[in-house]
Amino acid sequence: MKVSVIGATGYAGAELLRLIYNHPKADLVHITSESHTDEIISALYPHLCGICDKKLESIEDIEKIGADSDFLFIGLPAGHAMEIGRKLDGLPVRIIDLGADYRFDDTDIYEKWYKVRHTHKEAKRVYGLAELYRDKIKSAKIIGNAGCYTTASILAVAPLVKKHLVDVKTIIIDAKSGVSGAGRSAKLPNHFPELYDNFKAYGVATHRHTPEIEQALADIGGEEVRLNFTPHLVPMSRGILATSYATLKDGVTADDVDAAFNNLYDGEFFIRLRGRNAYPETKYVRGSNFCDIGWHIDERTHRVIVLSAIDNLVKGAAGQAIQNFNIASDFDEKMGLDFAPIYP
Repeated sequence: MKVSVIGATGYAGAELLRLIYNHPKADLVHITSESHTDEIISALYPHLCGICDKKLESIEDIEKIGADSDFLFIGLPAGHAMEIGRKLDGLPVRIIDLGADYRFDDTDIYEKWYKVRHTHKEAKRVYGLAELYRDKIKSAKIIGNAGCYTTASILAVAPLVKKHLVDVKTIIIDAKSGVSGAGRSAKLPNHFPELYDNFKAYGVATHRHTPEIEQALADIGGEEVRLNFTPHLVPMSRGILATSYATLKDGVTADDVDAAFNNLYDGEFFIRLRGRNAYPETKYVRGSNFCDIGWHIDERTHRVIVLSAIDNLVKGAAGQAIQNFNIASDFDEKMGLDFAPIYP
């Protein structure tokens, strides 16, 4: 398959280039950047030297790039992918958007949370969380790659919601991310003296991933979900650890919880169930496409506590995009992603 990366100079874009290099059936034909047009990508990211030394192009002629590609991976801020999708509507090229433009069924919700007018409302799109939407992804023209916090959160809670084991009005998700999730652009809060030796919450009750998590869980469980999601920033480059809480319904046992996780994720290579009373850690998934999940039952409060860990740039972004690409191309889903995490 001929693939192109639109917005290749962000962290997720650079991670895509690393993964595409190791993919035996992905032929990289175009990479773009509006801020670094005509520069060599490996001059910006020396770790790609000898691996990807392509010149960055502009998207001014996006129709030509689209006509020359089987798949476009788009790693641009909110509001940009939908314009590309609209321009390429008549071409057979398929789109995997790592941003939020195509994640929502209801574009009014997107506009409310992202403060951006949606210009491609009629686009036929599929939510790109591979383990839960695989059948729809296979034939989708536009795939809205799931977000990083959302991937860790939805995968942690989905088995409980699907089997109706918890009161969905009681779900609380407390998640911590490495700073690469904030992007590569220079921002004062991410400046080393501000970030080092610090730990903070942000976006309390307002984070944009909240409605994305609610949408997926409502779809899985068949009932409306309203939850609290609080993100935190920790002084590390990669990784997300999400701690999710919910009150168990009357009569639900620890064995019921175990069975829900085992039934939903049976045979899922990239979901590693660590089991009851386990403690997943970000270091155990670093640089990989795995999501590690463990859960605990608090008998005293009759609540379940689920811990999930991912690498935000791989399973939370570029790796998930490659996994979706494999599904949509009818390749082995593990192709280009079948490697162990980096440790320590």
